[in-house]
Amino acid sequence: MKRLFTSESVTEGHPDKLCDRVSEAVLDECLSQDKMSRVACETLAATGMVTVCGEITSKAVLDIPEIVRKAVRDIGYDRAKFGFDCDTCAVISTLNHQSPDIAMGVNEALESRGSGEFDIGAGDQGMMFGYACDETPELMPMPISYAHKLAKRLAELRKTGQLGYLRPDGKSQVTVQYDGDRPVRIDSVVISTQHDPDVSQETIRRDMIELVAREVIPAELLDNDTVYYINPTGRFVIGGPQGDCGLTGRKIIVDTYGGYSRHGGGCFSGKDPTKVDRSAAYAARYAAKNIIVAGLAKRCELQIAYAIGVAHPVSLMVDTFGTGKVDDERLAQAVSRVFDLRPAAIISELGLRDIKYTPLSAYGHMGREDLNVPWEKTDRAQALLDAVK
Repeated sequence: MKRLFTSESVTEGHPDKLCDRVSEAVLDECLSQDKMSRVACETLAATGMVTVCGEITSKAVLDIPEIVRKAVRDIGYDRAKFGFDCDTCAVISTLNHQSPDIAMGVNEALESRGSGEFDIGAGDQGMMFGYACDETPELMPMPISYAHKLAKRLAELRKTGQLGYLRPDGKSQVTVQYDGDRPVRIDSVVISTQHDPDVSQETIRRDMIELVAREVIPAELLDNDTVYYINPTGRFVIGGPQGDCGLTGRKIIVDTYGGYSRHGGGCFSGKDPTKVDRSAAYAARYAAKNIIVAGLAKRCELQIAYAIGVAHPVSLMVDTFGTGKVDDERLAQAVSRVFDLRPAAIISELGLRDIKYTPLSAYGHMGREDLNVPWEKTDRAQALLDAVK
């Protein structure tokens, strides 16, 4: 059976991703000064303005305007003609402390109260998903894998000056044709890039096809029937926060699996790892990837659910979509034995207080082997095999 599946990505200059980067930069600064910081930082960007808000409890001393301006400058919005200028935009900060009603449940988990033992509870209720499959070397779905690579290539051509007319905002989209569960070809590619007002549409189309699409996607996946949509409106000069309001956490599908797997709804950026929206999603990816590497399935999705203030998950589900070598219930039991899914254990195992989060603010949080993130490790595959014997 033939079917089509599409995923999108966006560049770091997209207004939502600008906001994710600012929120991550605030988080990184907090953790660099105080590893026990509690951070829930949200950013809003519009024409000429960045607003940083949320709840932070930390010993860190923060210069919010400087953090914002550096993040925006690093993206490439450093002059007015781009529609947004890191040095002249207004910066508004409305930050408060974490609610004590939330903090009491995180500080001491329900299971440890009165016992003398210490464990932290989940920072919120909710369900988190992790996914892996054997479609690509990094064990990600092919549509989102190539969508990210196209967006990264756009940024590379802009930052190196190879295509001087490119500006920071941009989007990519890839439609993959499947034969059953096997990807066989690229059906269509969409690339929309912000650009200098004087460049011709013909030049943009030629460069996007030759220097982006065909540089990124293997030739054997492209054919004469592959359709290219390049700046389909015909013009994309006004972009970034001038063209559209940006908000932290509005690209959660871009951040994960491109819609190929389910999503619990919580975003990652700007949240310290006591927030299970972030840490448990990473743990779920870690477990799913190790299941694939162990050869126990070709596709695997995990769901982990928590109650606020409770350390142990309230549920764990494994779904291998009929590709598992053992039944899904046995795999779930194996995951429970091999992976400690309490928030404190996840933070410790993955070193989540010691990594830099800003590089994750664009081009996805999963499959990022280029960043050597710990949830992409495959060191538990043998333990999973032993656990299902």
